[in-house]
Amino acid sequence: MLQNLVNVLQPPSWVVDEIQNRVVLLINHVLSQEPQAQERLRRQQGKTARLVWGRFDIALMATPAGLLERPLGTVGRAGHVSDLTVTLTQTRLPDVLQTVIKGDKPAVNIEGDVQLAAEVAWLVDNLRWDLEDELARLVGDVPAATLVRTFGLAADAVKAFVARWAPGVTAGTARTTSP
Repeated sequence: MLQNLVNVLQPPSWVVDEIQNRVVLLINHVLSQEPQAQERLRRQQGKTARLVWGRFDIALMATPAGLLERPLGTVGRAGHVSDLTVTLTQTRLPDVLQTVIKGDKPAVNIEGDVQLAAEVAWLVDNLRWDLEDELARLVGDVPAATLVRTFGLAADAVKAFVARWAPGVTAGTARTTSP
């Protein structure tokens, strides 16, 4: 049902473009806090990596500053030539969610520059966003810790819900954890 809803709802191209711009801003915010990640990206400056998942398609280019930007002229152009293309082979959203909830990485097909692929893999494995630290700057330490704990409980509830509806999983095997 969820997959059908995703297939039916198609946002206008300008909405997709704006969402992708915001994703790049968020990634750059996280990268700016990790000098080692920025250095790794500096070594790949000018190279473009493309992520494809069904109709979702985004190209990102490493900048001399060790950040990412969307290459000019790629908006709405799925045929853009990239140095690296990473395609998620699991096309159904529930399958991807189930894989991620298990703590695994979704299956991908990788084509292109081996060194860039190695750097992207390192970023995926090592780059983390410290949400609690970000929130603490805005609201203080105690409220930030409370919010993050609440988000964790909500995430556990979503995991339990998905586990209940996953093929081969019975309602009795879905469990949540509490701190």
